[in-house]
Amino acid sequence: MASETVTLGKIGAPYGVKGWFKVTSYTEELDGIFDYSPWLLLQGGEVKEYTVEHWKHHNKSLVAKLEGVDDRDAAEAIKNLEISVDSEVLPQLDEDEFYWRELIGMTVVNTKGYDFGKIEQMFETGANDVMVVKANVKDAFGQKQRMIPYLYEQVVLDVDREARTVTVDWDPGF
Repeated sequence: MASETVTLGKIGAPYGVKGWFKVTSYTEELDGIFDYSPWLLLQGGEVKEYTVEHWKHHNKSLVAKLEGVDDRDAAEAIKNLEISVDSEVLPQLDEDEFYWRELIGMTVVNTKGYDFGKIEQMFETGANDVMVVKANVKDAFGQKQRMIPYLYEQVVLDVDREARTVTVDWDPGF
């Protein structure tokens, strides 16, 4: 089975003339993107592997240089490409921990069996993570979408990887 890739950031505009470029990181810690290697960039329909040669903080952002990207033109050629890595390079989580990408697409049900629909997105509020659940077409409460806090053991009672379900203690009328 081919392993999946995970997008961790994006290549930005060239920085200087020696192949450096700005980096947009989607990792929790801004410079956490540099913990993963090799970077996979989809160029012209083909995935190419790159190794980060150097990186540094610049003001409140990041800049980097990849091996083989040695001038401004080469940096311009990879501008706006997404930075992905093989999912196997991500750390293994404990049994009760999940990457957001694992939760996307899971069905959310409450303790009484009410089917809320599928998780289409996750986001962080600062206080807690939130599941954006796309409601079923014929939702009994006329909802198109619900935002349910991802509070493990308070709202989220169980996540079943095999059945692809998240069981919540949540009122469907809310």
